[in-house]
Amino acid sequence: MRQHLKLTLEYWKDGEWHVGQLREVPGVISQGASLSELEENIQDAYRLMMKERRPAAHRRAKTKLIAVPA
Repeated sequence: MRQHLKLTLEYWKDGEWHVGQLREVPGVISQGASLSELEENIQDAYRLMMKERRPAAHRRAKTKLIAVPA
């Protein structure tokens, strides 16, 4: 059985469009003529973003925890 990741969709109306972003994944933003279309589009945007993050160069990337002033 395929697992589903649960993410928070923040959305608002901009004229006739429903616009939204995923709170947990900065940069994943989309729109739709209806809320259900926005949900489909944001899922597609998320899949594309994750696919783009898979190149070999990124697998060699290192991480470091840094402090950012509040």
